[in-house]
Amino acid sequence: MKAMILAAGRGERMRPLTDTIPKALLRVGGRTLVEHHLQSLMAAGITDIVINVAWLGQQIMDYLGDGSRYEVSIHYSDEGDHALETGGGIARALPLLGKDPFWIVNGDVHARFSFTMPEFADETLAHLVLVPNPDHNSRGDFALRDGLVRNTGEAMYTYSGIALMRPELLADNPGGAFPLAPLLRSAADLGQLTGEFMAEGWVDVGTPERLDAVAALYQNIRNT
Repeated sequence: MKAMILAAGRGERMRPLTDTIPKALLRVGGRTLVEHHLQSLMAAGITDIVINVAWLGQQIMDYLGDGSRYEVSIHYSDEGDHALETGGGIARALPLLGKDPFWIVNGDVHARFSFTMPEFADETLAHLVLVPNPDHNSRGDFALRDGLVRNTGEAMYTYSGIALMRPELLADNPGGAFPLAPLLRSAADLGQLTGEFMAEGWVDVGTPERLDAVAALYQNIRNT
C-alpha cells in the first residue's frame, strides 16, 4: 500500500514562519511535521510514500531525500510555482500512486493515527477519518451514520485531512488546480463514502498559535 503526504501549500495562515520555510518542515516535538507522518506511516508498514511539493519544495526534497534514512521510499510530485490545491495535487500524483487504494494525509495536521486498514468495500470510493469540531470549524464538514459519511446530519464532524482513497474518486476530475471537497460530497451523495470517528489526538496545525499549542503538549509530556 502507498500513501501521499500533501505538502505543497503556501501556508498563508502560518506566515511569517512560512515565508522562508515550507510548513511541512516546521518543527514540533523535536521533529518536523512531515517527519511525524513518515514515522506513523512506517510504523504501519507503509513505506512507499508520495509527497507533493510546490512552495519552497526544493527544501523538502533536500531535507528528506529519497527517504532511506526513515526506512521508507519517497517519490515527489513537483507542482512547480503554483500548488494545484488538494484535489489537483492528488490527481497529478496518480501515476505515482498506482491503481490500488492509498492513504492521504494533510501535511499540516498532527495526528496520533495508526493507519489501520478499515473495511473497504469495492463500491466505496473513500474512507474519511472524522474528528471533533475545532473552534475554527465549529459547524463541521460531514455527518457519520452507520459507517457512512453524509453531507448533512444532526451531529456534524470535521474531516481530519486523513483518508483512504481509490484513484477512481478522481476519475472525472476537471484537471489543473481544484479542491477535493466537491468530489467527496458527490461520493457521499451516492453512498460511496465511509468513515470513522477519532475522538482525540488530532490538531490542525494551521497557525503559529496552534503550532505552539502542540509544542506545549510535547513539553508537558517531557516534564511528567
